[in-house]
Amino acid sequence: MKIEIHLFASLAKYLPEDAKNKSCIIELPDHSVVGDLLEKMKLPPQSVKLIFLNGIHAHRVSELKNNDRVGIFPPVGGG
Repeated sequence: MKIEIHLFASLAKYLPEDAKNKSCIIELPDHSVVGDLLEKMKLPPQSVKLIFLNGIHAHRVSELKNNDRVGIFPPVGGG
């Protein structure tokens, strides 16, 4: 199945070189979960703070379906 992934802020460096607009399409086996996607992208677990699946807050165990859109955000600091 194909999943569209958007990596924001400091996570954008984990996208393939041919990625456009901080996003790309990733192929995963059926019945994959968000955690499988994070592993395939080689994202360090501590670098992932927020996960959105089709615009709704999700978790690493959330199941993916063909053509889903996943947004990943790192921890954000500031004051």
